Amino acid sequence: MANWYRLTKALVLATGLMTSAAHAQETVVWWDFLAGGDGVRMKQLISDFNAAHQGEIKIDATTLEWGTPFYSKVQTSAAVGEAPDVMTYHASRIPLAVKQGILQEITPQDWNTMGLGKDDYAAATWDAVTVDGKQYAVPLDTHPIVLYYNKDLLAKAGVLGDDGKPKGMDSREGFEATLQALKDSGVKFPLGSVTADGNFMFRTIYSLMGQQDGELMTGNEFLAGDNAEKLQNALSVLQDWTKKGLQSTYTDYPATVALFTSGEAAMMINGVWEVPTMTDLQKEGKLFEWGAVELPVIFDHPSTYADSHTFAIPANKGEKMTAEKRAAVLEVISWISRNSLLWATAGHIPAYAPVTASADYKAMEPNATYSSLTSNMIFDPKTPLAGIAGPIFDVMSTYFVPTLNGEMEPAEAVEEIKLGLEDL
Repeated sequence: MANWYRLTKALVLATGLMTSAAHAQETVVWWDFLAGGDGVRMKQLISDFNAAHQGEIKIDATTLEWGTPFYSKVQTSAAVGEAPDVMTYHASRIPLAVKQGILQEITPQDWNTMGLGKDDYAAATWDAVTVDGKQYAVPLDTHPIVLYYNKDLLAKAGVLGDDGKPKGMDSREGFEATLQALKDSGVKFPLGSVTADGNFMFRTIYSLMGQQDGELMTGNEFLAGDNAEKLQNALSVLQDWTKKGLQSTYTDYPATVALFTSGEAAMMINGVWEVPTMTDLQKEGKLFEWGAVELPVIFDHPSTYADSHTFAIPANKGEKMTAEKRAAVLEVISWISRNSLLWATAGHIPAYAPVTASADYKAMEPNATYSSLTSNMIFDPKTPLAGIAGPIFDVMSTYFVPTLNGEMEPAEAVEEIKLGLEDL
């Protein structure tokens, strides 16, 4: 109970409220959108928290549908004072949520109470939850895309380095040589990509723009200056891979995973959240030797698109959170952040730096190998138009699928994208 008393005491001293340290158990209503492998791990963390705080705090958790349904429900619920006490939230959606007025600020007092702060997070991750100098969420992780690879097939093709990683990762020419060698060795698809889903491919395309120091938004202008050219460059590379048979065509998300796990694709670009899939299959003896690394440098320098799962506190209209409830919520956020090594087994990179600096994390593979990309991460433009399932995603994804599959020229796609974005 020591942690609870310390938190309560700090809150009482900071606010000047008179309350007793002895009180009834607080129930914290929790919403998340976590399913699959990471959902299993979050449920375990919640169970562990409840066991460690028995009689003090209990998390009452509900998992809702990911994406637009989740965010729509949060918005409508907060408007009538029926949102949860705490919820998971994508960092990319925070600017819109702040504009809608549905998030409470995580105040300097809150950070002090939790014993967390700016120095505990990567600069890009901290910035992603900051709007106009205020923080509106606590980062739990970063979840970028990475390159998965089949060590057996790469070794057979002679493109597995002595370090156990793919050869040719430092240039477009080198990586394309690796893809071609895999094709020449008889591999059906050297690279599996989600080419039937423009929303997903936004992650890869934005990463390649970032490798050129490209920006989607400069001030309030979309694709200003030479940024349209940088987008065209990214699309041209990916279309070229498709035309040469180096990348899978019109492949949806489940099919991409299936191509890789069946050995039909030697490599795959996908999110770190697929690590549990690979880990579990290998434990069952159903998968080859595999690894995952940061994306290859196709242009000027490393850059990878990422988003963050965060913890946010809804601004429930007409409802004021008691000091005791807020202390309980902050304890939930702080405890799970500090115990996020288990969360790392879902493939995510914990945002709380002491966890990723630990010996246990550094021994965790492939996580430790690709976690270096945190110094090369780029997040969505900070605008209410961006974010998971947001308007920018929708406009751009419309043109990505035909372009990547060779049915539309990159220059034409960029022109249409720019017009569509300007209409926003």
